[in-house]
Amino acid sequence: MRLFTTRRSFLGGVFVAPLLMGAARLSDARGGMDATKSRRPGPYLGAAVRIDQIEADARLAEAVLRDCASLTPEIDMKWDALQPGPGDWRTGPADGLVAFARRHGLEVRGHTLLWDQSTPAWAKARLERAPGDWKIVADYFQTVLGRYGEAVSEWDVVNEPIDSEAPDGLRATVFQKAYGPTYIERALHEARAHAPNARLVLNDYGFDYDNPVEHQRRAAFLRLLEQLKTSGAPLDGVGVQAHLDLSKGPLKREILAPFFTRIADLGLSIAITELDVKEDGRRGGVAERDRKVADHVQAYLDIALDQPSVTGLTTWGLSDRHSWLQKQPLHPSANPTGMNRGLPYDGALEPKPVYWTIQQAVAGAKGPSTLTSR
Repeated sequence: MRLFTTRRSFLGGVFVAPLLMGAARLSDARGGMDATKSRRPGPYLGAAVRIDQIEADARLAEAVLRDCASLTPEIDMKWDALQPGPGDWRTGPADGLVAFARRHGLEVRGHTLLWDQSTPAWAKARLERAPGDWKIVADYFQTVLGRYGEAVSEWDVVNEPIDSEAPDGLRATVFQKAYGPTYIERALHEARAHAPNARLVLNDYGFDYDNPVEHQRRAAFLRLLEQLKTSGAPLDGVGVQAHLDLSKGPLKREILAPFFTRIADLGLSIAITELDVKEDGRRGGVAERDRKVADHVQAYLDIALDQPSVTGLTTWGLSDRHSWLQKQPLHPSANPTGMNRGLPYDGALEPKPVYWTIQQAVAGAKGPSTLTSR
């Protein structure tokens, strides 16, 4: 059994000596952490972050507070981070991020409830031993949504369910194997029971380019959305990850715009949830590389933000120093020119051209931007 912060210290945003608590006494932190219920006009701007990095770097914290209206926990709300063992709850980092957001009036996106790659080994083993037993998922949802349900405005209920090569278009996850193709609908109903006021979302990648694989992925995703809406599943929106890649060629309006329109026509909101850019090698000078990244993001946002159903834009990190696209963790003193340069700030936390591209695009999209001017 691991240590938890007390409920009082969590709600107050000040952490004191933790108390040893059993799983049955996991605090319900809903009271006092209500997320902001109304958004300013236009799409919000957010970033995926980690509380340990925010606490360790004052300049990063400053950038987060200056630029973000919404925070996505990059790691700390995934199942294997919250519950690495049966009864072994480690909520401290997630609690810290939620408390930080509450202190500064920021919203939180819950990422993510069910994702095959973040399912702890003990849970996978239990699902394999007892396929069809929903209790493990129900108990997990009840605990996590009971703790964070009112603090989180939007949940990625199922992350990355699509496999365009599968006969039914669904990835053969541990959940699909245990419960069959209806597990997504069931998860949405379970989430709604515990978080009645949150927006419930499916989040996936690989929809952006004109190639056979991504054509198939778009078609499979749209079929899934149509099936869920027809069945009456409580699905409010979709997350389009937008991990852009300069090696995949140009972005095409005739490909992306109809995809966004089809989603909107189903009555679903759209959030751009994990925007970043993978460079095609690191050739050329920094100015040339930064121009290519900014131009590619501009092309994407020109299409995406033209769709009124797009509610927000989240970058997958703010600084290149913290990007998952780096081959290894980088020290703050590392040469920023050697990094993949696909996020708004470079490794030294200096804004790059893509920062201004995002600022201007969001400011011009369907209402005032939540991205502040510098």
